[in-house]
Amino acid sequence: MNDGAGAMRFALLGSGSKGNALVVEYAGTRVLIDCGFSAREIVRRLARLDLVPADIDAVVITHEHDDHWRGVSRFSRAHGVPVWLTPGTLAARRASELAAIELYSPHEPFAIGDIELFPYPVPHDAREPAQLVVGNGDKRLGVLADIGHATPHVREMIDGCDGLVLECNHDPQLLAAGPYPAYLKARVAGRLGHLSNAQAAELLAGIDASALQQLVVAHISESNNRPELAQAALAGALSCTADWVHVANQSEGLSWRTLVNR
Repeated sequence: MNDGAGAMRFALLGSGSKGNALVVEYAGTRVLIDCGFSAREIVRRLARLDLVPADIDAVVITHEHDDHWRGVSRFSRAHGVPVWLTPGTLAARRASELAAIELYSPHEPFAIGDIELFPYPVPHDAREPAQLVVGNGDKRLGVLADIGHATPHVREMIDGCDGLVLECNHDPQLLAAGPYPAYLKARVAGRLGHLSNAQAAELLAGIDASALQQLVVAHISESNNRPELAQAALAGALSCTADWVHVANQSEGLSWRTLVNR
C-alpha cells in the first residue's frame, strides 16, 4: 500500500543495458513502464517492492529494444496484463505474443486508471520510440532515457517536473577507452544513441528544476561510466550535493521514492 495519502510514488526494478523497468503508483493504479527483464525476474523484483503481478494494471512499453521488452510477452500472458505501445513498436514486434494490446501515440496523452501519461517522441534508433511524463493531476514525474540528444520539445516536456528519472549512460572518455567495438561506440555516442553525463547535465541545467523533489540517474553503463561521475555531473547542474542525486543500478534498481504534495 502507498503510505502517503494522495501522493504518487515510483521505484525502479533495475536500469541499464541489460534491462529496464519502472513502476509508478498513485491511488489504486500501478503502471509498469518497460519490462526489460525476464518475466520471472520481473516477478522477483516486484516482490522486493512488496508487489505481486496482480497489482500491475498495465505495462507501457517505450520502444522495442530487448532491454525494455524482454519479459513483456510472457508476463502479459501469464498474468493477463494489457500492454500499451506505439504503432511503430507494435510493427517491430509480434502482436500475438501479448495478452491484450492498447495503442498510444507519442503525441497524445492518455490515462490508465488514476494515472495520466504524457508521451513524447525522442531521437533514438528504434521504430517509434517515446518517453513519458507521468502525472496525477498535481505532481509530475519525467522519465527520460534512450535518447541521443535533447530536442526543444524534450526540454519542454520535462520542464518543471517534481521528479525526474534521467539517463546518464556514459562518460565519453570511458566509452572511448572501453571494450565496445568501434561501431557500437559510435552508436552509443551518436545522435540516435544515449546521453552522456555531460549532455544530461546540460539538459538539466537548462530546465526549470525548482519543483524537483527526486532526481534519479538511470540507464548508466556498467562498462562506460561510474555512478559517482554521473552524480557529480547532475549535482553540478543543480548546485546541490552529489548524495542528493539517486542512482538506479542494474542489479538493485531503486526503492520507492515519493513525490509529496506541498
